[in-house]
Amino acid sequence: FPSGNETFEKLGAIGTLSNLLIYLTTVFNLSNIKAATIISVFNGTANFGTLLGAYICDTFLGRYNTLAAASLASFLGLLLIQLTAAIPGLHPPSCGKSSDAATCKQPTGGQMSFLLTGFALMIIGAGGIRPCNLAFGVDQFNPNTESGRRGINSFFNWYFFTRGVQRMISVTLIVYIQANVSWSIGLAIPAILMLISCALFFGGTKMYVIVKASGSPVTSLIQVFVVSIKKRNLKYLDSNSLFNYIPKKSINKPLPHTDQFNWLDRAAILTPADKINSEDGSPENPWNLCSLQQVEEAKCVVRVLPIWVSGIIYYLAIAQQGTYAIFQANQADRRMGNTKFQVPAATYGVFLMLSLTAFIPVYDRVLVPFLRRLTGKEGGITILQRLGVGVLISVLSMLVSGVVEEQRRRIALTRPTLGMSDRNRGEISSMSAFWLVPQFVLAGLAEVFGAVGQVEFYYKQFPENMRSVAGALNYCGIAAGSYLSTALIQLVHRTTEGAPTGNWLPEDLNKGRLDYYYYLVGGLGVLNFGYFLWCSSGYRYKKAKDEVVQPEVKGSA
Repeated sequence: FPSGNETFEKLGAIGTLSNLLIYLTTVFNLSNIKAATIISVFNGTANFGTLLGAYICDTFLGRYNTLAAASLASFLGLLLIQLTAAIPGLHPPSCGKSSDAATCKQPTGGQMSFLLTGFALMIIGAGGIRPCNLAFGVDQFNPNTESGRRGINSFFNWYFFTRGVQRMISVTLIVYIQANVSWSIGLAIPAILMLISCALFFGGTKMYVIVKASGSPVTSLIQVFVVSIKKRNLKYLDSNSLFNYIPKKSINKPLPHTDQFNWLDRAAILTPADKINSEDGSPENPWNLCSLQQVEEAKCVVRVLPIWVSGIIYYLAIAQQGTYAIFQANQADRRMGNTKFQVPAATYGVFLMLSLTAFIPVYDRVLVPFLRRLTGKEGGITILQRLGVGVLISVLSMLVSGVVEEQRRRIALTRPTLGMSDRNRGEISSMSAFWLVPQFVLAGLAEVFGAVGQVEFYYKQFPENMRSVAGALNYCGIAAGSYLSTALIQLVHRTTEGAPTGNWLPEDLNKGRLDYYYYLVGGLGVLNFGYFLWCSSGYRYKKAKDEVVQPEVKGSA
């Protein structure tokens, strides 16, 4: 039930977003640039909102209550977006398939406000569901048993497997209905599925392991930085002189002292001015004295941040397959063989999902056990090695995208075309859109290693009480990638508009050089890979002070 909760939220969000570019350009009559910008900003804001959702979850509501409220918000958001298609007064009049996009009537302020209200509710829903859902699922396992630890490892892989299945449904069945039957019906399906999701989630309430909110761990992190600055002039001796205190109800495992980031250790230096509570041994003023445990937890977060930064460029590459790759398909031959049936442009994203979904079981059941026998590591390879492979494949996907686009454009300019695309945005190249499949497949493989690896990395390297924050951090990386994509698109569009080579990203891709843009993103990826290797070389994995694996109890996870 917990994984289904986000599955249907994603089915609504991604199922809509994968074809929303087409919806905004055909129903709301927006330009490609405006539509791509709205999608990127919405996706970025929804993912950055997970930080606030994680804070509310950990500090006030707990994961279950946060998921409950966020699920209802997602449903209402999807319902409002569906109404923009169902009610004629909530969208501008259609200007016909053959009309020029520049002459189409634009939406009114009220119509855009109604649409954006639906987006806002979906952002609220995503902000609560995305950081808490995976953490809520992990709560159902016992990490102190061998089967529980392996169960968590498999849970991450199969969690993304179910998401892959959901995304395949969204970009095939739902997108087909939206593009060929009715936008009203096509947008109603995600709303109905989200309603079913709410019913399933609430129906499983009695089965869940529910962890109550224990206060914001972010406050503890801030205290470490504030106190270390206050005590920056104190002389640090050794770890034995540092104050250590672990609350009895803490769910975090005790961490040993590490010699990295020693400047943070000053926060735990006990001075004559610091007072200790006689009842439980805690500091009277946590803004003047922190425990060694707090300091080590802060170090865990600091170590992760440079790796997180490398994930931004990784997600920048993946984001291109959901925006300009769709426009590529729209100006390519989308016919199935010799038939008249045309595959909707947004449906080509299914090959990313197929690649992700097909390879995850192979990775989890075949590759990991094989590598485990060779390396002796529980996951077959280290998490950072897995991330590195993902970053490298994402670069390869951009290079392949550039080569394919170069051929699509060349064929469109040198051979007979198949007519005009929607809204006269350009001639349709006679190159089959199925040549886009390799770049989608590579992006899917990159997600198997990179996206799944990042989630596992954050959850395992963060303190146990920061699992919601760990989930939020992953989505913030996606958000930063989306915002960076938006900024890069705008920068390239404005910079190249008057260049001798012409605008790289015009409405008509045949008149642009999208391949150059892909190579630019690929070049950034190469630099990012070098940065990732440099960060990884000095990384130290989190290790509990006294890790003891409990004996197996039959039936336990």
